[in-house]
Order: sequence, then C-alpha cells, then structure tokens
Amino acid sequence: MPRKTYNEKLHNAGGLPKIEDLSGKPESVKRFGGSKLLVAAPLQYNERMAAVPLGQITTAERLRAELAAEAGANATCPLTAGIFINICAHAAVERGDAAFPWWRTLKAKGELNEKFPPGQREHLKMEGHTVIEKGNRLFVVDCEK
Repeated sequence: MPRKTYNEKLHNAGGLPKIEDLSGKPESVKRFGGSKLLVAAPLQYNERMAAVPLGQITTAERLRAELAAEAGANATCPLTAGIFINICAHAAVERGDAAFPWWRTLKAKGELNEKFPPGQREHLKMEGHTVIEKGNRLFVVDCEK
C-alpha cells in the first residue's frame, strides 16, 4: 500500500476532534489540569497556523491552549499536536503553498522545529526575527512578545 501524502494526512480527521475523559486517571488529571483532554484534528492546527500574520510568531503551546479553551477542555494532547503541526508544515511545502506561513509556528520557548521542512530559520530572519543558537538548538529571541 502506498504511503499517504502529507496532504492526505492533513485531511484525514479520523474521528477528530474529540474530548477524552481522563477522570479515571488521577495522574493525567493532575498533569493536564483537569479531566477533559482535547485531541484536535489536523485541520484545526492548519487553520490556526495559516492565521499567524506577517511579523508575528506563535508556539505549539499557544495553539493548544487556544484550541482547548474553544472546546471547553482543560488541555490539548501534546503528542498529537506535535504530529499534526508537523504535518501542516510539510503539507504546505508539498503542495507548493508559499503563502502558508508554517515557519511562524515554534516549539516551546521559541525553539525552531527541527522536524519542519528546511527553511524555517531563513523565513524567520527575512521577516525580521532574530534567531540565535543555544548549543545545537535554534531559538527566536523575544518570542514571548
């Protein structure tokens, strides 16, 4: 069976979004701050990433928090968020969508995503952001602003 393209993965919601009930898992309730965990659909991340305006950046954590709040959940699944954000970036490159600003979505604390397609650093620099190295990792300076 041929491997799915990133765009096929992007458009395959597989029953998502859904809210998982964690009430029977006290450790998870403590970790996520409540019993409602949203597992968002890939297109929900895609919509958020597409809306980040020129000159601004966001983080996966901000996207997750916004989606959780909208759904009335305590948190959003961090594992699927990382996977789906990566799919969004690769899908845009795959379809040649230069207008989709995938490079404006960062990891925690402004770290660039090493799993993204090549070019995130260059795009950010062209938009006026300062990127610095910390060890072998790259970060946007003042990403909290």
